[in-house]
Amino acid sequence: MTRTLFIAAALAATVCAAQDLRLPNKKDSFRFAVLGDTGTGSKQQYQVADQVTLYRQVFPFNTVILLGDNLYGGEKPRDYEVKFERPYATLLRDGVKFFATLGNHDDPGQRNYKHFNMNGRRYYTFQPKNGIRFFALDSNYMERQQIEWLEKELSGSASDWKIAFFHHPLYSSGEKHGPDDDLRRVLEPLLLKYGVSVVFAGHEHFYERLKPQKGILHFVAGGSAKLRKGNIRKSAQTALGFDTDNTFMLCEIDGDRLYYQTVTRTGRTIDSGVFMRTQPMLQSSRAVID
Repeated sequence: MTRTLFIAAALAATVCAAQDLRLPNKKDSFRFAVLGDTGTGSKQQYQVADQVTLYRQVFPFNTVILLGDNLYGGEKPRDYEVKFERPYATLLRDGVKFFATLGNHDDPGQRNYKHFNMNGRRYYTFQPKNGIRFFALDSNYMERQQIEWLEKELSGSASDWKIAFFHHPLYSSGEKHGPDDDLRRVLEPLLLKYGVSVVFAGHEHFYERLKPQKGILHFVAGGSAKLRKGNIRKSAQTALGFDTDNTFMLCEIDGDRLYYQTVTRTGRTIDSGVFMRTQPMLQSSRAVID
């Protein structure tokens, strides 16, 4: 079946996808999607992209954050086309905005690519809705200048929701990489001091939801194109780990609640729940693995 026929057939089954949507999907909430380690141009990347496109039919988000390793291998114009513009063509056509951060396989020149909305910057902040602000960091080079910038931006933000995203996870149960302890020593004090609630990272080619660490909810979502099967060494910090298929995330912020749902490239939900911003613990979550 060609990709076009697949999308047509899957769109006909949108009602089924809607039945599996776990988020409240409220009219005035803020919705976004999360993709990590995407830029392979592989069949798996396209399958994830198809599912993201399908879910947007029932969960209309206009923001996607990219957690790095946006382009593996070459970065010529055709690479941008095959590894980004083509798989997400429908989303781009419909005005969905992607906000990227740089991974260890990315050329810094990506910061000038218009569809990554980095505007020439390795690190930046944006506010898609009043009360919600994202902080995109370059975890490859966490030099003093970036740290000083981050503290200034965090301290000057009055947003209720402060969400950080970057490539290397501060907490991870991955056997291949594991947590970046040096990065955590530098970043975590600032995240705690200025009330960051949620952190998204990639790098590990699987999905992991950590138990809230010092009140901050951490996600590792680096399996949107590559997959490192059997790599999770579950620890006391692991709330849920999934390393047997490629995934993406859907998120929704409504008041003090952040809802999340993690879906595989075949459309199967493997995790969903809600995090309360005002309390340092996960209020409700469930994992569903068939």
